[in-house]
Amino acid sequence: MTESLAQALVEFFGNTIPSWLTVFLISMLPILELRGGLIAAKLLGIPLVRAFIICYIGNLLPIPFILLLIKKIFKWMRRFPKFAKIVDKMESKAEKGRDKVEKYKEWGLFAFVAIPLPGTGGWTGALISAVLNLDIKKSFLVIALGVLTAGIIMALVSYGIPALVQYFKAGSAVVTLLAA
Repeated sequence: MTESLAQALVEFFGNTIPSWLTVFLISMLPILELRGGLIAAKLLGIPLVRAFIICYIGNLLPIPFILLLIKKIFKWMRRFPKFAKIVDKMESKAEKGRDKVEKYKEWGLFAFVAIPLPGTGGWTGALISAVLNLDIKKSFLVIALGVLTAGIIMALVSYGIPALVQYFKAGSAVVTLLAA
């Protein structure tokens, strides 16, 4: 599903905006997040390191706003019957992750965000954190590390292990040159 959505958005944006901006916007969206951004970046031929940085920043940008404002937004939305149903659905989704996060605290939140499966990620992690009234600063740090981990996993999937090996070899060559 993520791949087909990413493909559809790449086609939708086409050449109307720069490819990096397409990837950035896709990475900001719930459901797709960094996973979809990396898939789109690969489709658009963006090099791995550049793609990773764009996707990571794009995925993290909405997180502080969710952590700080989602409860107020939900309260406002509940005033309208159609929106109240959406809020109920989102809170229900957050409740599904509650047990793991409450049991394992920060490690539970980290694992929830870091494992790139449908329905997990920074957005949902931030929603769970807000619903459970977890510490905002700790939650942001844990979510950022979870997104980083999910990004590494997805980079392996999207770009393949040979590309990462080549990157690290090049990086070690640079370190060797700088040390000489």
